[in-house]
Amino acid sequence: MWLRIHRLSGSIYYMMRFFALFLLLAQQSLMARDAAAQQPMVQDPIGGFIKNFWVMGIFGLGMWFLLIAPQRKKAKELEATLKSLKSGDKVVTNSGILGVVLSIKDKTLSIRSADTKLEILKSSVLEVIERSGEPSESKS
Repeated sequence: MWLRIHRLSGSIYYMMRFFALFLLLAQQSLMARDAAAQQPMVQDPIGGFIKNFWVMGIFGLGMWFLLIAPQRKKAKELEATLKSLKSGDKVVTNSGILGVVLSIKDKTLSIRSADTKLEILKSSVLEVIERSGEPSESKS
């Protein structure tokens, strides 16, 4: 679970940088517009604070709905998948290894891939391709 969150943190970082750049450009365009007006105006500091507060609130909600909520949902689905693993399931690991689950321990599981038996961490399982009791679907 933590491995997948760590991998997505890079995209969150770049998304936050993009929004910061967007806000900076918006501020610069507003300042240029005010300079072009050439009218002396007294700005209300409390009104500016409230406007900035709302912009940051909308930004936070956008980040939540676009990045954090889907990531948490996918992490919960993966956790449920890992809890329901059993011997005979076909799995794919993060590194792309296809294998059949032989045995399950607390934090590890043994898989058979071709003629090789591997012991891997449960957290390295990316998805379950086929359950042991279910017939496989042919994709032609």
